[in-house]
Amino acid sequence: MKHLHSGKVRDLYELPGGELLMVARDTISAYDFVLDSPIPDKGRILTQLSLWWFERLADVLPNHVISTDLPDGAPAEWRGRVMVVRRLEMVPVECVARGYLTGSGLKEYQRTGSVCGVPLPGGLVDGSKLPEPVFTPTTKAAVGDHDEPMTFAEVAAEVGADVARRLREITVEVYRRGAELAAERGIIVADTKIELGWSPEGELVLADEVLTPDSSRFWPADQWRPGRSQPSFDKQFVRDWLVSPESGWDRSSGQAPPPLPPQIIERTRAKYVEAYERITGRTFQ
Repeated sequence: MKHLHSGKVRDLYELPGGELLMVARDTISAYDFVLDSPIPDKGRILTQLSLWWFERLADVLPNHVISTDLPDGAPAEWRGRVMVVRRLEMVPVECVARGYLTGSGLKEYQRTGSVCGVPLPGGLVDGSKLPEPVFTPTTKAAVGDHDEPMTFAEVAAEVGADVARRLREITVEVYRRGAELAAERGIIVADTKIELGWSPEGELVLADEVLTPDSSRFWPADQWRPGRSQPSFDKQFVRDWLVSPESGWDRSSGQAPPPLPPQIIERTRAKYVEAYERITGRTFQ
């Protein structure tokens, strides 16, 4: 296997036959930093949950998965966290859909009354449900850099108007499907980010991960209260701790965040496990 790339969470290898091997680590990122504290089993949870969603979105668009078998010579500890995938030409845009207003979208709305050029009604607060899901793409920044919001016109200038419309259509439909199914399990999907790429045949393909606690905001529906930061099943829990007085970290300092305490690591793992089990109906092992 030839190592090609390491991202915030995944390592990418080339196999002898030309296929790619993705390996999900237990690392966690926040505020554009990869933290020093791994979350046990996180890579396995992300992989298994993505595979579950890929199956349920197969009628929306194809995905990049060829196999989940552990290749010959791969370490045994990779079992459950690998995907053998097709080689794609990745779309140079982060495709994001929002059904609720929070995070960077909320900050932009408070400044401009819109998100990524999409006007929104007045009077919205943190956690407000939007009238309908909106496509809010961003640039695709390198590790350590920050993604910047893009308007639809900017996406069209980057990839062409027809492709931009298709990206918007796919992203919103993936969000709708995910939000509807999660709602049946008592979970609100506030927003989600997906990765898309072109196959050699020119077909758009769903890649990387989908509707996981890393790529989405998951909120317990019975605790949703607009006007505040929502309880979550995702890494927002880690973000909240990092900017709390307890962490002692000054985000504006430019310094890396401190290690996570054992209790934060344990509670974060429990949130990822609960998200997986509630959504899939399966027991994580």
